[in-house]
Amino acid sequence: MLSETKNITWSDFQALSPEEKKPYFSEKGKLFHCLHSQQFDREFIDHIYKLTNVIRSISKSKKGALFLQGLMPHYKAMLYFMQPSTRTYLSFRTACQILGIQTSDVRDASISSEVKGETFEDTIRTFSSYFNFIIMRHPKEGYAEQAAYCLNNSERPIPILNAGSGKDQHPTQAILDIYTLRRSFEHHGGLEGKTILLAGDLLRGRTVRSLSKLISFFPGTKLILSSPEKFKMGDDIIAYLDNKNVDYEISHEFIKHLPSADAIYMTRVQDEHDTESDKSEKSFPEFSLRAEHLSILKEHCAIMHPLPRREELDSAIDNDPRAKYWRQERNGMWARAALMSHITGYDQKIISYWSDLCKQANHTADI
Repeated sequence: MLSETKNITWSDFQALSPEEKKPYFSEKGKLFHCLHSQQFDREFIDHIYKLTNVIRSISKSKKGALFLQGLMPHYKAMLYFMQPSTRTYLSFRTACQILGIQTSDVRDASISSEVKGETFEDTIRTFSSYFNFIIMRHPKEGYAEQAAYCLNNSERPIPILNAGSGKDQHPTQAILDIYTLRRSFEHHGGLEGKTILLAGDLLRGRTVRSLSKLISFFPGTKLILSSPEKFKMGDDIIAYLDNKNVDYEISHEFIKHLPSADAIYMTRVQDEHDTESDKSEKSFPEFSLRAEHLSILKEHCAIMHPLPRREELDSAIDNDPRAKYWRQERNGMWARAALMSHITGYDQKIISYWSDLCKQANHTADI
C-alpha cells in the first residue's frame, strides 16, 4: 500500500482521517511507518508487550545480548531530532544498540543544509539514501507524516518512526506507557477496569494525547482528565473517546481524585509551545503531587511521568515503591527495540530464539 500514495496529492492526503491514512503506512498488512497511535490495535499492543518482555529476558545473558546485537548490524538509523530530547533520543539510540543497528544523528538544524535553503523533503530523501530508518522529532505537527508521504513517493521508502511531533502525537511513548501500566498491574488484575488519572497540561501534552487513545483497548478502564481550564484535553481526543465508548471524566480538580486512582500520570506545563503573545505559567501548584499525598493513594497505585519534571512531581516521592517513572524511562529502550524488530520482521527470530531457550530449560515460553 505504500506506493498507492503516488495516486493522491499531499493536500488530498492531509484531508483523510487517521483511519483512512492507516493503510498507506503499512506494507502487506504490517506496520511500516510508526506515526500515530491510531495505527495500533489490541493485537499489536499485546504482541509488542510480549516481545518487549522477551527481549528484556534474552538480554540478561551475555550470549543473549550478543544474539540480539547480531540481528541487524547491517541496518543504519538516522536520529533526526529537531527538538531538545534526553530520554527519547537516548532510549532510541540504546534500542538501536541492543539490536546492533548503527546510528548517526542530526540534532541541530543549523548544522544541516536546511540553513542553505534545502527543503524538508530533500533532507528526508538524503537521509533515505544512507539509512534504513529515520527516527524523527519535530516541533511542527504532521512533519513525520509528511516525511512518510515523501518517501512513499520515492524509489526508496524506509520506515519513519515518529519520536514526537509538535503538540499532537508521541506514539512510541504511548507504547512504552501502556507497557509500564500493564507491568505495574501484572499482579493486580491487569489494566482492564482500572482508573487512570491524567493530570496537568493535557491540551499540549502529546504523551497523554497518544496514551488516551490506547487506553480504549482495555475494557472497563476509566480516564480522569484533570487539568487547569486553559489546558483541558482537546476536543479531538474527547471525540475519539466518545467514539470508542471510553468512560472518562473531565475535571479541573486534582487532589480529590487521588484516592480513587489506580495510576496517576503527571505532566508538566508544555511551555515550549508558548507564543510571544501567550505565555504560560511554569507550573500549577494545585496540580502537583507531593509526598504528603502518598498516604491517601492506593497501595498498588502506579505513579508515572514522561519527564522532564518540574514542581508538579515531588522528588521526595522517588523512592516510594509506587513511583514507576524511572522504570517507565528504562522501559522505553526495550519497547522501542521491540517496535523496530517488529517492523523489520526480526521479531520472529527473537520469539523463536526464546522458544528454543525455554525448551532447553524445560519451561513454558509464555511471558
